Amino acid sequence: MKVLHINTSDHQGGAAVAALRLIRALRRQGVDATLLCRDRSPVTANDEAVTGLPPSLCSRAKFVGERAEIFLRNGLSRHNLFAIDQGRFGHHLTALNAFTEADIIHLHWINQAMLSIEGIARILQSGKPVVWTMHDMWPFTGICHQAGDCTRWQSHCGSCPLLRRPADDDLSAQTFRRKKKALAQGHIHLVGCSKWLTALAASSPLTSGAGLTAIPNAIDTDFYAPTDRQTALREELNLPTDKRLLLFAAFKATDVNKGTDYLREALSLFAQRHPEWAAQTAIVVAGKESETLCDSLCLEAYPMGYVEDDNLMRNIYRSVDLLLMPTLMDNLPNTIVEAMACGVPCVGFDIGGVGQMVDTGVNGYLARYKDAADFATGIERTLFSPSYAALRRNARSKATGNYSEKVVAEKYAELYRSLLTPQASPQP
Repeated sequence: MKVLHINTSDHQGGAAVAALRLIRALRRQGVDATLLCRDRSPVTANDEAVTGLPPSLCSRAKFVGERAEIFLRNGLSRHNLFAIDQGRFGHHLTALNAFTEADIIHLHWINQAMLSIEGIARILQSGKPVVWTMHDMWPFTGICHQAGDCTRWQSHCGSCPLLRRPADDDLSAQTFRRKKKALAQGHIHLVGCSKWLTALAASSPLTSGAGLTAIPNAIDTDFYAPTDRQTALREELNLPTDKRLLLFAAFKATDVNKGTDYLREALSLFAQRHPEWAAQTAIVVAGKESETLCDSLCLEAYPMGYVEDDNLMRNIYRSVDLLLMPTLMDNLPNTIVEAMACGVPCVGFDIGGVGQMVDTGVNGYLARYKDAADFATGIERTLFSPSYAALRRNARSKATGNYSEKVVAEKYAELYRSLLTPQASPQP
Protein backbone atom coordinates (compact mmCIF):
# COMPACT_ATOMS: atom_id res chain seq x y z
CA MET A 1 0.00 0.00 0.00
CA LYS A 2 1.57 3.25 -1.20
CA VAL A 3 0.27 6.50 0.26
CA LEU A 4 1.34 9.89 -1.11
CA HIS A 5 0.95 12.72 1.40
CA ILE A 6 0.82 16.27 0.04
CA ASN A 7 1.60 19.37 2.11
CA THR A 8 2.93 22.80 1.15
CA SER A 9 5.98 22.45 3.42
CA ASP A 10 7.89 19.71 5.18
CA HIS A 11 8.86 21.91 8.13
CA GLN A 12 6.99 25.22 8.42
CA GLY A 13 3.86 25.21 10.55
CA GLY A 14 1.97 22.73 12.69
CA ALA A 15 0.46 20.89 9.71
CA ALA A 16 3.90 20.17 8.25
CA VAL A 17 5.16 18.86 11.57
CA ALA A 18 2.06 16.70 12.01
CA ALA A 19 2.21 15.33 8.44
CA LEU A 20 5.87 14.33 8.67
CA ARG A 21 5.35 12.69 12.06
CA LEU A 22 2.42 10.71 10.69
CA ILE A 23 4.43 9.55 7.69
CA ARG A 24 7.26 8.31 9.87
CA ALA A 25 4.78 6.58 12.17
CA LEU A 26 3.08 4.89 9.21
CA ARG A 27 6.41 3.69 7.82
CA ARG A 28 7.18 2.08 11.17
CA GLN A 29 3.87 0.22 10.82
CA GLY A 30 4.83 -1.06 7.38
CA VAL A 31 2.93 1.49 5.26
CA ASP A 32 4.85 2.88 2.27
CA ALA A 33 4.15 6.56 2.97
CA THR A 34 5.96 9.55 1.46
CA LEU A 35 5.55 13.32 1.60
CA LEU A 36 5.42 15.51 -1.50
CA CYS A 37 5.97 19.19 -0.70
CA ARG A 38 6.90 22.43 -2.42
CA ASP A 39 8.96 24.04 0.36
CA ARG A 40 11.61 21.55 1.41
CA SER A 41 14.01 22.02 4.30
CA PRO A 42 17.71 21.05 4.17
CA VAL A 43 16.97 18.97 7.27
CA THR A 44 15.10 16.43 5.11
CA ALA A 45 17.57 16.50 2.21
CA ASN A 46 18.54 12.86 2.78
CA ASP A 47 15.15 11.67 4.00
CA GLU A 48 13.73 9.09 1.60
CA ALA A 49 10.27 9.74 3.03
CA VAL A 50 10.25 13.29 1.59
CA THR A 51 10.10 14.42 -2.04
CA GLY A 52 10.23 18.08 -3.00
CA LEU A 53 8.93 19.75 -6.12
CA PRO A 54 11.80 21.24 -8.15
CA PRO A 55 12.25 24.93 -7.21
CA SER A 56 11.26 27.20 -10.06
CA LEU A 57 10.40 30.78 -10.89
CA CYS A 58 6.98 29.51 -11.96
CA SER A 59 6.33 28.20 -8.46
CA ARG A 60 7.26 31.55 -6.94
CA ALA A 61 5.13 33.38 -9.51
CA LYS A 62 2.09 31.31 -8.57
CA PHE A 63 2.53 32.20 -4.93
CA VAL A 64 2.96 35.92 -5.70
CA GLY A 65 0.07 35.83 -8.17
CA GLU A 66 -2.29 34.37 -5.62
CA ARG A 67 -1.37 36.96 -2.96
CA ALA A 68 -1.66 39.70 -5.61
CA GLU A 69 -5.19 38.65 -6.49
CA ILE A 70 -6.21 38.71 -2.82
CA PHE A 71 -4.59 42.16 -2.51
CA LEU A 72 -6.53 43.45 -5.51
CA ARG A 73 -9.84 41.80 -4.61
CA ASN A 74 -9.53 43.17 -1.08
CA GLY A 75 -9.42 46.81 -2.14
CA LEU A 76 -5.62 47.14 -2.50
CA SER A 77 -5.22 46.27 1.17
CA ARG A 78 -2.86 43.90 2.97
CA HIS A 79 -5.59 43.41 5.56
CA ASN A 80 -5.88 39.64 6.25
CA LEU A 81 -3.57 38.95 3.31
CA PHE A 82 -2.47 35.63 4.82
CA ALA A 83 -5.63 34.87 6.79
CA ILE A 84 -7.47 33.84 3.63
CA ASP A 85 -6.81 31.64 0.59
CA GLN A 86 -8.83 31.35 -2.59
CA GLY A 87 -6.98 28.36 -4.10
CA ARG A 88 -6.58 30.03 -7.47
CA PHE A 89 -3.12 28.74 -8.40
CA GLY A 90 -1.26 25.51 -7.78
CA HIS A 91 0.85 22.71 -9.19
CA HIS A 92 -0.35 19.94 -11.50
CA LEU A 93 0.52 16.77 -9.63
CA THR A 94 -1.48 14.02 -11.32
CA ALA A 95 1.19 13.42 -14.01
CA LEU A 96 4.02 12.92 -11.51
CA ASN A 97 5.37 9.40 -11.03
CA ALA A 98 4.87 9.72 -7.28
CA PHE A 99 1.18 10.34 -7.92
CA THR A 100 0.59 7.64 -10.52
CA GLU A 101 2.37 5.01 -8.38
CA ALA A 102 0.37 5.83 -5.25
CA ASP A 103 -2.64 3.77 -4.15
CA ILE A 104 -3.99 6.54 -1.92
CA ILE A 105 -3.59 10.33 -2.02
CA HIS A 106 -3.52 12.03 1.39
CA LEU A 107 -3.86 15.82 1.42
CA HIS A 108 -2.86 18.01 4.36
CA TRP A 109 -2.36 21.82 4.31
CA ILE A 110 -2.08 22.62 0.59
CA ASN A 111 -2.56 26.40 0.52
CA GLN A 112 -0.45 29.34 -0.69
CA ALA A 113 -0.29 28.03 -4.28
CA MET A 114 0.65 24.41 -3.59
CA LEU A 115 -2.69 23.10 -4.93
CA SER A 116 -5.52 25.01 -6.57
CA ILE A 117 -9.14 24.06 -6.03
CA GLU A 118 -9.21 22.86 -9.62
CA GLY A 119 -6.10 20.80 -8.88
CA ILE A 120 -8.00 19.09 -6.06
CA ALA A 121 -10.76 18.34 -8.59
CA ARG A 122 -8.23 16.70 -10.93
CA ILE A 123 -6.98 14.53 -8.09
CA LEU A 124 -10.53 13.41 -7.33
CA GLN A 125 -11.17 12.74 -11.03
CA SER A 126 -8.20 10.33 -11.07
CA GLY A 127 -10.33 7.82 -9.21
CA LYS A 128 -7.75 7.22 -6.51
CA PRO A 129 -9.01 7.18 -2.91
CA VAL A 130 -8.40 10.61 -1.36
CA VAL A 131 -8.00 11.43 2.32
CA TRP A 132 -7.80 15.05 3.47
CA THR A 133 -6.61 15.78 6.99
CA MET A 134 -8.12 19.12 8.03
CA HIS A 135 -5.60 21.12 10.04
CA ASP A 136 -7.93 24.13 10.06
CA MET A 137 -11.34 25.12 8.66
CA TRP A 138 -10.31 25.97 5.07
CA PRO A 139 -11.42 22.66 3.51
CA PHE A 140 -15.07 23.39 4.37
CA THR A 141 -15.27 27.22 4.28
CA GLY A 142 -14.97 29.70 1.44
CA ILE A 143 -11.62 31.42 2.02
CA CYS A 144 -10.89 31.47 5.75
CA HIS A 145 -8.72 29.17 7.86
CA GLN A 146 -10.48 30.19 11.08
CA ALA A 147 -14.05 31.46 10.88
CA GLY A 148 -14.24 32.81 14.43
CA ASP A 149 -17.81 33.81 15.22
CA CYS A 150 -18.90 33.79 11.55
CA THR A 151 -21.29 30.99 10.53
CA ARG A 152 -21.92 31.96 6.89
CA TRP A 153 -19.89 28.92 5.78
CA GLN A 154 -22.76 26.75 7.02
CA SER A 155 -24.76 27.85 3.98
CA HIS A 156 -22.83 29.49 1.13
CA CYS A 157 -20.39 32.14 2.49
CA GLY A 158 -20.53 35.72 1.20
CA SER A 159 -20.38 39.02 3.11
CA CYS A 160 -17.08 37.79 4.54
CA PRO A 161 -15.97 39.70 7.66
CA LEU A 162 -12.32 39.15 6.69
CA LEU A 163 -12.68 41.26 3.54
CA ARG A 164 -12.52 45.06 3.48
CA ARG A 165 -15.47 45.19 1.08
CA PRO A 166 -17.76 42.28 1.95
CA ALA A 167 -20.70 41.59 -0.38
CA ASP A 168 -23.19 38.82 -1.07
CA ASP A 169 -21.15 37.59 -4.02
CA ASP A 170 -17.66 38.45 -2.80
CA LEU A 171 -14.49 36.37 -3.04
CA SER A 172 -15.63 34.05 -0.25
CA ALA A 173 -18.93 33.19 -1.98
CA GLN A 174 -17.24 32.67 -5.34
CA THR A 175 -14.55 30.43 -3.81
CA PHE A 176 -17.21 28.47 -1.92
CA ARG A 177 -18.95 27.65 -5.23
CA ARG A 178 -15.65 26.61 -6.82
CA LYS A 179 -14.98 24.26 -3.92
CA LYS A 180 -18.46 22.77 -4.11
CA LYS A 181 -17.99 22.02 -7.79
CA ALA A 182 -14.52 20.55 -7.22
CA LEU A 183 -15.49 18.31 -4.32
CA ALA A 184 -18.35 16.89 -6.39
CA GLN A 185 -15.81 15.36 -8.82
CA GLY A 186 -15.23 12.26 -6.68
CA HIS A 187 -15.38 10.78 -3.21
CA ILE A 188 -13.18 12.22 -0.47
CA HIS A 189 -12.72 11.23 3.15
CA LEU A 190 -12.11 14.14 5.51
CA VAL A 191 -10.25 13.67 8.79
CA GLY A 192 -10.39 16.19 11.61
CA CYS A 193 -7.46 16.34 14.02
CA SER A 194 -10.01 16.99 16.77
CA LYS A 195 -13.59 16.00 17.44
CA TRP A 196 -14.42 19.72 17.52
CA LEU A 197 -13.19 20.35 13.97
CA THR A 198 -14.84 17.19 12.66
CA ALA A 199 -18.18 18.30 14.12
CA LEU A 200 -17.81 21.73 12.49
CA ALA A 201 -17.02 20.15 9.12
CA ALA A 202 -20.22 18.12 9.29
CA SER A 203 -22.17 21.42 9.34
CA SER A 204 -20.87 22.60 5.96
CA PRO A 205 -22.60 21.92 2.61
CA LEU A 206 -19.15 21.27 1.16
CA THR A 207 -18.82 17.99 3.09
CA SER A 208 -22.13 16.54 1.91
CA GLY A 209 -21.44 12.99 0.76
CA ALA A 210 -17.88 12.95 2.12
CA GLY A 211 -16.61 10.56 4.75
CA LEU A 212 -15.80 12.16 8.10
CA THR A 213 -13.55 10.81 10.83
CA ALA A 214 -11.72 12.27 13.84
CA ILE A 215 -8.11 11.10 14.24
CA PRO A 216 -5.61 13.12 16.33
CA ASN A 217 -2.08 14.07 15.34
CA ALA A 218 0.68 11.63 16.28
CA ILE A 219 3.82 12.27 18.30
CA ASP A 220 6.78 10.11 19.26
CA THR A 221 6.05 9.53 22.95
CA ASP A 222 9.41 7.80 23.36
CA PHE A 223 11.16 10.99 22.27
CA TYR A 224 8.82 13.34 24.14
CA ALA A 225 9.07 11.81 27.60
CA PRO A 226 9.77 12.96 31.17
CA THR A 227 13.28 13.10 32.60
CA ASP A 228 14.89 13.06 36.04
CA ARG A 229 17.45 15.63 34.85
CA GLN A 230 15.27 18.74 35.25
CA THR A 231 17.76 20.67 37.37
CA ALA A 232 20.65 19.89 35.02
CA LEU A 233 18.58 20.87 31.97
CA ARG A 234 17.63 24.17 33.57
CA GLU A 235 21.29 24.94 34.18
CA GLU A 236 22.09 24.14 30.54
CA LEU A 237 19.29 26.46 29.37
CA ASN A 238 20.25 29.24 31.81
CA LEU A 239 16.91 28.95 33.58
CA PRO A 240 16.47 29.33 37.36
CA THR A 241 16.64 26.11 39.37
CA ASP A 242 14.89 27.51 42.44
CA LYS A 243 11.57 28.57 40.86
CA ARG A 244 8.48 26.97 39.42
CA LEU A 245 8.50 27.55 35.68
CA LEU A 246 5.56 28.29 33.42
CA LEU A 247 5.81 27.93 29.64
CA PHE A 248 4.10 29.87 26.86
CA ALA A 249 5.00 28.76 23.33
CA ALA A 250 3.74 29.93 19.94
CA PHE A 251 5.14 30.38 16.42
CA LYS A 252 4.88 34.14 17.04
CA ALA A 253 4.77 34.90 20.75
CA THR A 254 3.01 38.25 20.28
CA ASP A 255 0.16 36.81 18.17
CA VAL A 256 -3.06 38.05 19.80
CA ASN A 257 -4.88 34.96 18.51
CA LYS A 258 -2.70 32.92 20.85
CA GLY A 259 -4.27 34.80 23.76
CA THR A 260 -1.40 37.07 24.75
CA ASP A 261 -3.72 39.73 26.17
CA TYR A 262 -5.39 37.15 28.42
CA LEU A 263 -1.98 35.73 29.36
CA ARG A 264 -0.83 39.14 30.63
CA GLU A 265 -4.06 39.69 32.57
CA ALA A 266 -4.08 36.20 34.07
CA LEU A 267 -0.47 36.49 35.26
CA SER A 268 -1.21 39.91 36.79
CA LEU A 269 -4.20 38.50 38.65
CA PHE A 270 -2.13 35.54 39.81
CA ALA A 271 0.58 37.89 41.14
CA GLN A 272 -1.99 40.14 42.87
CA ARG A 273 -3.77 37.25 44.56
CA HIS A 274 -0.66 35.37 45.62
CA PRO A 275 2.44 37.62 45.69
CA GLU A 276 4.32 34.98 47.70
CA TRP A 277 3.70 32.37 44.97
CA ALA A 278 4.51 34.84 42.20
CA ALA A 279 7.92 35.44 43.80
CA GLN A 280 8.59 31.71 43.44
CA THR A 281 7.43 31.57 39.80
CA ALA A 282 8.94 32.54 36.44
CA ILE A 283 7.80 32.12 32.86
CA VAL A 284 9.64 30.80 29.80
CA VAL A 285 8.49 32.13 26.42
CA ALA A 286 9.31 30.35 23.15
CA GLY A 287 8.54 31.84 19.74
CA LYS A 288 9.34 34.74 17.47
CA GLU A 289 9.27 38.11 19.26
CA SER A 290 9.48 36.34 22.63
CA GLU A 291 11.63 39.18 23.99
CA THR A 292 8.85 41.68 23.21
CA LEU A 293 6.27 39.61 25.05
CA CYS A 294 8.56 39.01 28.02
CA ASP A 295 9.00 42.76 28.48
CA SER A 296 5.24 43.11 29.01
CA LEU A 297 4.80 40.34 31.60
CA CYS A 298 4.69 40.93 35.34
CA LEU A 299 6.64 37.77 36.23
CA GLU A 300 10.34 37.12 35.84
CA ALA A 301 10.56 36.01 32.21
CA TYR A 302 13.03 34.13 30.01
CA PRO A 303 12.75 34.54 26.22
CA MET A 304 13.95 31.55 24.17
CA GLY A 305 13.27 32.91 20.69
CA TYR A 306 11.86 30.73 17.92
CA VAL A 307 12.82 27.12 18.65
CA GLU A 308 13.20 25.01 15.51
CA ASP A 309 15.28 22.20 17.01
CA ASP A 310 13.16 19.35 18.39
CA ASN A 311 15.78 18.37 20.96
CA LEU A 312 15.90 21.88 22.36
CA MET A 313 12.11 22.13 22.50
CA ARG A 314 11.91 18.80 24.30
CA ASN A 315 14.44 20.02 26.87
CA ILE A 316 12.37 23.15 27.42
CA TYR A 317 9.28 21.04 28.08
CA ARG A 318 11.26 18.87 30.47
CA SER A 319 12.49 21.95 32.32
CA VAL A 320 9.11 23.53 33.07
CA ASP A 321 6.28 22.74 35.47
CA LEU A 322 3.19 24.00 33.66
CA LEU A 323 2.17 24.84 30.09
CA LEU A 324 -0.06 27.89 29.55
CA MET A 325 -2.29 27.68 26.44
CA PRO A 326 -4.62 30.72 26.31
CA THR A 327 -5.13 30.27 22.55
CA LEU A 328 -8.34 31.81 21.19
CA MET A 329 -8.61 29.53 18.16
CA ASP A 330 -6.93 26.17 17.67
CA ASN A 331 -7.55 22.68 16.44
CA LEU A 332 -5.48 20.12 18.37
CA PRO A 333 -2.29 21.99 19.35
CA ASN A 334 0.92 19.95 18.99
CA THR A 335 2.37 21.97 21.86
CA ILE A 336 -0.11 20.53 24.37
CA VAL A 337 0.49 16.95 23.25
CA GLU A 338 4.27 17.33 23.34
CA ALA A 339 4.23 18.95 26.77
CA MET A 340 1.88 16.35 28.20
CA ALA A 341 4.04 13.54 26.83
CA CYS A 342 6.88 15.09 28.83
CA GLY A 343 4.70 15.01 31.94
CA VAL A 344 3.76 18.70 31.92
CA PRO A 345 0.16 19.59 32.91
CA CYS A 346 -1.63 22.32 30.95
CA VAL A 347 -3.95 25.25 31.64
CA GLY A 348 -5.95 26.29 28.58
CA PHE A 349 -9.18 27.89 27.44
CA ASP A 350 -12.10 25.65 26.53
CA ILE A 351 -11.90 26.27 22.79
CA GLY A 352 -11.43 24.08 19.73
CA GLY A 353 -9.76 20.77 20.44
CA VAL A 354 -8.21 21.93 23.73
CA GLY A 355 -11.21 20.60 25.65
CA GLN A 356 -10.55 17.16 24.18
CA MET A 357 -7.04 17.17 25.62
CA VAL A 358 -7.18 18.95 28.99
CA ASP A 359 -9.19 17.50 31.88
CA THR A 360 -9.62 19.77 34.90
CA GLY A 361 -8.16 18.27 38.04
CA VAL A 362 -6.78 15.30 36.11
CA ASN A 363 -4.01 16.62 33.84
CA GLY A 364 -4.48 20.37 34.10
CA TYR A 365 -7.24 22.95 34.13
CA LEU A 366 -9.75 23.96 31.43
CA ALA A 367 -10.67 27.61 31.93
CA ARG A 368 -13.79 29.35 30.68
CA TYR A 369 -13.19 30.89 27.25
CA LYS A 370 -11.67 34.38 27.39
CA ASP A 371 -11.94 34.45 31.19
CA ALA A 372 -8.56 35.64 32.45
CA ALA A 373 -9.63 35.36 36.09
CA ASP A 374 -10.54 31.69 35.64
CA PHE A 375 -7.29 31.12 33.76
CA ALA A 376 -5.41 32.57 36.76
CA THR A 377 -7.35 30.21 39.00
CA GLY A 378 -6.19 27.35 36.81
CA ILE A 379 -2.56 28.37 37.29
CA GLU A 380 -3.02 28.48 41.05
CA ARG A 381 -4.87 25.17 41.35
CA THR A 382 -2.53 23.29 39.07
CA LEU A 383 0.93 24.66 39.78
CA PHE A 384 0.49 24.55 43.54
CA SER A 385 -1.81 21.53 43.73
CA PRO A 386 -1.09 18.97 46.47
CA SER A 387 -1.75 16.36 43.75
CA TYR A 388 0.73 17.90 41.31
CA ALA A 389 2.70 14.65 40.93
CA ALA A 390 -0.49 12.84 39.91
CA LEU A 391 -1.27 15.60 37.38
CA ARG A 392 2.11 14.98 35.77
CA ARG A 393 1.53 11.23 35.58
CA ASN A 394 -1.95 11.71 34.15
CA ALA A 395 -0.67 14.14 31.51
CA ARG A 396 1.85 11.57 30.35
CA SER A 397 -0.79 8.82 30.37
CA LYS A 398 -3.22 10.92 28.27
CA ALA A 399 -0.52 11.51 25.64
CA THR A 400 0.65 7.90 25.36
CA GLY A 401 -2.88 6.48 25.35
CA ASN A 402 -4.30 8.81 22.69
CA TYR A 403 -1.55 10.42 20.64
CA SER A 404 1.32 7.93 20.37
CA GLU A 405 2.59 7.11 16.89
CA LYS A 406 1.41 3.52 17.08
CA VAL A 407 -2.14 4.41 18.15
CA VAL A 408 -2.59 7.08 15.47
CA ALA A 409 -0.83 5.19 12.66
CA GLU A 410 -3.04 2.16 13.22
CA LYS A 411 -6.16 4.32 12.94
CA TYR A 412 -5.01 5.77 9.61
CA ALA A 413 -3.92 2.36 8.30
CA GLU A 414 -7.37 1.01 9.11
CA LEU A 415 -8.95 3.95 7.23
CA TYR A 416 -6.70 3.35 4.21
CA ARG A 417 -7.60 -0.34 4.10
CA SER A 418 -11.31 0.46 4.25
CA LEU A 419 -10.96 2.83 1.28
CA LEU A 420 -9.07 0.23 -0.77
CA THR A 421 -11.51 -2.57 -0.01
CA PRO A 422 -14.15 -2.90 -2.75
CA GLN A 423 -17.62 -2.33 -1.41
CA ALA A 424 -19.94 -5.29 -1.74
CA SER A 425 -22.63 -4.85 -4.39
CA PRO A 426 -26.17 -4.70 -3.02
CA GLN A 427 -28.14 -7.92 -3.33
CA PRO A 428 -30.93 -7.88 -5.92
